Amino acid sequence: MILDGKAVSEKRLEILKEQIEESRLYPRLATVIVGTDPASQMYVRMKHRACERVGIGSIGIELPEDATTERVLETINRLNNDPDIDGILVQLPLPAQVDTTRVIEAVAPEKDVDGFHPCNLGRLLAGSPVFAPCTPQGIMTILKEYAIPTAGQRAVVVGRSIDVGRPMAALLLNADATVTICHSKTRNLEAEMRSADILISAVGRAKFVKPDMVKEGATVIDVGINHDEQGKLCGDVDFEAVRDRAGAITPVPGGVGPMTIATLMENTFKAAKLRTCDSTVRL
Repeated sequence: MILDGKAVSEKRLEILKEQIEESRLYPRLATVIVGTDPASQMYVRMKHRACERVGIGSIGIELPEDATTERVLETINRLNNDPDIDGILVQLPLPAQVDTTRVIEAVAPEKDVDGFHPCNLGRLLAGSPVFAPCTPQGIMTILKEYAIPTAGQRAVVVGRSIDVGRPMAALLLNADATVTICHSKTRNLEAEMRSADILISAVGRAKFVKPDMVKEGATVIDVGINHDEQGKLCGDVDFEAVRDRAGAITPVPGGVGPMTIATLMENTFKAAKLRTCDSTVRL
């Protein structure tokens, strides 16, 4: 079974558009990008297009490649204090001279629709998330949409990044899965992967996951965005080789990526509702 993230995202965005219209709210998202990295610029444009589609206002702030940490922090502080802004997204990665940790921690938790602030990550780990990082939450939505059970299932997450691997493990644990996180120092990595009922790869290596690493009938979620030797877009999973062994699998493109953006839109609307109802999360 192909897990069509594109189709799920289309459905979610249409539902969200109706919810926003019925709410009579006008959520607003601010994006901050530093430099002119083509991939980052493309991702930001996609997010603004999604905003327009569902009825979320958006503003884009572009800072030069040589912007200092202090300049980025000043921009975030201004957005934190702007009552018309519900969500703030800082496009990562940032240039080397910018302190990414300070920037993430500067975003007001109640406007942190990316879910990266330590307060939001702490709530996620405690089992009461407000804003979960968009890619892991999007994956949970795919699993729910396709009625793939998590309770009691053995889930293996390959990759321990703060934006995917760690929050993914926390979400799966909250959903009653038995979770293992693997990384570059994991012993017997392939054996760990073969034990998974749900295998999630976020390592950033083209076609890294081969059929002999996958349990027969497992659900395989591919978070990777890579290019193969011919320059063709591909994921971490050798899709054509693995698809017949997996019980369910996400493609690249058209799998996890669209759900990341859809979840960002949902988080932004949630932030607007919390603020408007005077129930803003105090973290």
